[in-house]
Amino acid sequence: MTEVVGTRTRRAGAWQGILLLAGSCMPVLGSVLITPVLPQLSQHFAKEPAAEILVPMIVAIPALMIAIFAPFAGQIVDRLGRKRLLIGALVLYSLVGTAPVWLEGLTEILVSRVLVGVCEAAIMTVCTTLIVDYFHEEHRRKRYLGLQTVTTTLAATVFIIVGGALGAGGWHVPFWVYLAGVIIALPMLFSLWEPASDPTDAHVTSAAAARVPWRRILAPVLVTLFGGFSFYVLIIEVSYLVVSSGVSADDTGIIGAVAAGASLATAIGGLLFARMTKVRPTRLLPIAFGLQAVGMIVIGLTAALPGVIVGAVIASFGSGLLLPSLVTWAVSTTTFEDRGRVTGWWTASFYLGQFLTPILMGAITAAVGSLSIAVAVVGIAAVVMAVATLATLWRRGAGAVAEA
Repeated sequence: MTEVVGTRTRRAGAWQGILLLAGSCMPVLGSVLITPVLPQLSQHFAKEPAAEILVPMIVAIPALMIAIFAPFAGQIVDRLGRKRLLIGALVLYSLVGTAPVWLEGLTEILVSRVLVGVCEAAIMTVCTTLIVDYFHEEHRRKRYLGLQTVTTTLAATVFIIVGGALGAGGWHVPFWVYLAGVIIALPMLFSLWEPASDPTDAHVTSAAAARVPWRRILAPVLVTLFGGFSFYVLIIEVSYLVVSSGVSADDTGIIGAVAAGASLATAIGGLLFARMTKVRPTRLLPIAFGLQAVGMIVIGLTAALPGVIVGAVIASFGSGLLLPSLVTWAVSTTTFEDRGRVTGWWTASFYLGQFLTPILMGAITAAVGSLSIAVAVVGIAAVVMAVATLATLWRRGAGAVAEA
């Protein structure tokens, strides 16, 4: 997108894209940084009531806050602007994100994670909205949305490795990495601007702009709810799968390496999406869900470490295709006036699926008696979703689905 400043025209370029991609990594940091130390946290808080549910919530509860507050962040974005909300959220994110360095109680840590999630809701919504605003041309927009997945998953790989390495010094130490929010906010303050509507963009009346276009986004939002769940199953559970295969909970190096390998596979899937500029995102959905299904079923068939690694890589590659396909589908028909709302609801749906992951996985595991088999059950559900999306494409045609 271009912005006229006096007689000068400002156009978003690579630097603005880099900053927005970096900002998009912050909610991912919240999800994966401390996964290598989850077994340590489980041991540390083992005597706390309901610790088997509450400890995974340290990772998952920010997702609930994103699910609750992202629609409100979307409304603020559309009504009051993008930049100030983003800068403020990043600064507060660093403050509350580092709080567990000094906290000892499980309840206090969970409260800090609630506040982290509120900040993440604003950060993710604004960064995605600004990517769509700044890069108005379809090919540039699709490239940066694909790169958003690539960047966040590559960053997740780095964060997992860093979290595993820092975890050797105790579970408190990885939380220092949340200072990255302030570091990113500083260049954003000088390099980003509040976008004006582009003359080539689609527009609606002010009355229509006040409404969420549910007829256009309901299908993407519902599919994204399951996609958020299936995307985060291995992100949250891979460390426990590695430990259940015989690796010590204190061996955060191996746990982090396996999780990082799966994250790298997700990045490769996102990079492939970014290069497939001529393929409609909905055509990739059955393939993405199918790959997730294959990987998860492999894990269910063999709970040994090699099976966990192979299955996690296959499923994560499918996740790399899935995430940008879902967000591109959702925002492809937005207007400037409703873009923040649509992005907010999509973000809420995705992260609600993430939040439900430990709850649903706990229930499924209790029902089937094994975490690896529970993962395979999710794989079977992914098969159903792959068939359903394929049938929808066959019935309506990919173009009609993309415009739904």
